Amino acid sequence: MSRLGNVGGRLYRGEVSVNFVGRKRTWYSISGAILLISILALLVRGLDFSVDFKGGSVFQFPASSASVTQVQGAVTDAGVTGAVVQELSGSLGKSWQVQTPALSSAQTNTVENSLISHLGVNASKISVQFVGSSWGSQITDKAIEALIAFLIVIVLYLTIAFEWKMAVAAFVALIHDLVIATGVYALTGFQVSPATVIGLLTILGYSLYDTVVVFDKVRENTAGLLGGARSTYSQAANLALNQTLVRSINTSLIALLPVAAILFVGGGLLGAGELKDLALVLFVGMLSGTYSSIFIATPVLADLKEREPQYQALAKRVSVRASGGRAAKRAAAKAPSGARSRPGAASVPTHELSADEADEPVEFADGGVPPDDELSTTASRVAGVSGIPASRGTPGPARPGPRQQPRRSGGGSARHRPAGKKKRR
Repeated sequence: MSRLGNVGGRLYRGEVSVNFVGRKRTWYSISGAILLISILALLVRGLDFSVDFKGGSVFQFPASSASVTQVQGAVTDAGVTGAVVQELSGSLGKSWQVQTPALSSAQTNTVENSLISHLGVNASKISVQFVGSSWGSQITDKAIEALIAFLIVIVLYLTIAFEWKMAVAAFVALIHDLVIATGVYALTGFQVSPATVIGLLTILGYSLYDTVVVFDKVRENTAGLLGGARSTYSQAANLALNQTLVRSINTSLIALLPVAAILFVGGGLLGAGELKDLALVLFVGMLSGTYSSIFIATPVLADLKEREPQYQALAKRVSVRASGGRAAKRAAAKAPSGARSRPGAASVPTHELSADEADEPVEFADGGVPPDDELSTTASRVAGVSGIPASRGTPGPARPGPRQQPRRSGGGSARHRPAGKKKRR
């Protein structure tokens, strides 16, 4: 078995454990810092929406020997400001894409002439696309509506399939992933295109899938938990996290490898385009989704459940049981070695007979005739209690070995002790 598989087996059996739920304040602090940076980036830098959302004109042309500065200068000389220049790479060589605000027909012709004169571009190789602002606003509205509908359906499903507190915890994790992904776009300056929105919805589904798997294991571990005092809800939820940890890591790595390949190939070899926009949001979202399903969703769920009275009472019972076990271990450690009983040996209470108790008559169930060995043992015990030494003829305590049955004669007279001399067995 591989080392990772061995670790996974030990995590599943509870032999080793990572206290994810117990260190929730640490994870909350890390997530709070990341969220703060993302929100500040959104407020200060903002998002760079593509022409599909803002509307405008897109010029695309080949120019293998040109640079970004030359292309930018050619567009500026045409009297157009605020243009976004992107380099594209493909099988036909290096080409360029220039996004400008909405231009009139005369302004479009001016830009084309400037590109031809400054860069030597063939006029037939220049393609121009116009995107209206109304179409871009429709795309924005549809994207927001799709996101809201997705969140509502997810919350309803989790409430029906599990419970509303699990739905709230999953919703918090989804918002966490959404803010981090948009914050990365604000920090890196990548354009937000329709492909970005598609990737964003995809990573939300991926994050939710991983969270649901963990929640299903939590529900399995917490079934019938209130009937005993073995573990609290947080401990059972933490065990579920450890049992699904290796699976979550393996799934994330397998999913991230092809996405990383698309991101680096699309960004490094193919240049800007829909492929890079889609790959970046998928890469960031999968990382954030894996993190939130382990470090955010389950700790938030444990916080909500531990507020319920029945789970608070369960935590008290578990604490009392744990403190009792620790006290027993301390007492056993402090006890002297001579006072400790051997494992498996039963303790037999002893009782010493006084002289008065020894003189009391005792009746026997067989009509007053005790066995020979009982007479001998009783006589020696009474002699020790009353201070009278036992006679030499009286045998002492029986030696270890099989007990011999007394001899009984079939026709002889029964042996009787004098009245008043019967001893307690």
